Amino acid sequence: MTANEKTMRAVVAKGAGGPEVLHLEEVRRPSPGATEILVRVHAAAINPTDWKGRAEGGRGSDPVILGFDVAGVVEEVGVGVTWVQVGDEVLGMPKFPVLPGAYAEYVVAPSRQFVRKPEALSFEQAAGLPLAALTAWQGLVETGGLRSGQRVLVHAAAGGVGHLAVQIAKSFGAYVIGTASAAKHEFVRSLGADEVIDYRTADFADVLRAQPVDLVFDPISGDTGRRSLDVLKDDGSYVSILPVDEPTAQEGRRRGIRAEFTLVEPDRRALTAITDLVAQGKLRVEIDSVFPLAEAAAAHRRGETNQATGKIVLSVAPAN
Repeated sequence: MTANEKTMRAVVAKGAGGPEVLHLEEVRRPSPGATEILVRVHAAAINPTDWKGRAEGGRGSDPVILGFDVAGVVEEVGVGVTWVQVGDEVLGMPKFPVLPGAYAEYVVAPSRQFVRKPEALSFEQAAGLPLAALTAWQGLVETGGLRSGQRVLVHAAAGGVGHLAVQIAKSFGAYVIGTASAAKHEFVRSLGADEVIDYRTADFADVLRAQPVDLVFDPISGDTGRRSLDVLKDDGSYVSILPVDEPTAQEGRRRGIRAEFTLVEPDRRALTAITDLVAQGKLRVEIDSVFPLAEAAAAHRRGETNQATGKIVLSVAPAN
């Protein structure tokens, strides 16, 4: 860096490994190009893809700054950007699966991969929305063909993605069944779930086999995915956010079940529909915990326990 270059604080992954590889450093501040905006980050969410990327050494960025979910204020606009102005509050999951580097004071990305932040959301809540809600929306609505009146099973219903999936399914008029530990049943019911199954004491397949469901949304996959086919109607849909193994796919084809793996991608239209649900009071973001930027390693440790209810978020102090 030269003496005239602007800098910012960012959490950099110093090689592949555990949370201990995350360090707060001073790095070069990016500048927006044509159709891009510079966002002053107020909050960034933690997602499983973050700690998986950390363990593998990032995704080719230099320096490796993790994080996809960002909420903040527009600091600069590039040539050709007209829909937002400096000072506007925005949120987004830009560039996925390429790292935009959200664990930082500033992020640069294409302007139309952001949407305006609803007034009802804090920056921490807004940061927790994009990746998880888009995953749920694209899986349920666009891949699963979610419709009113369907019976929908959502696994890990209290998790970062699951708690939003429950609400999205309910907003479409579905009958929603969630799986969660007993301690989280009240929370899942507060989201609108009609039934909640304790996966630790009951086999969801036994509970639901007599009344099959139309659609299963699965953030877990593996054995959970294979057993989910047992509770699906023969023309139903199984949607996983992890790759579907071949035995599950084969069984699905044999029974006329659509068994699909969906990978989230930036989608401004869907994200606008999601923020509309927020504005209508039909969708809320549950925050499990908030850590300062400098404590990103502790946030990752919390995430890797798989015990979080809702989203884990990094709070980024506004830059001077």
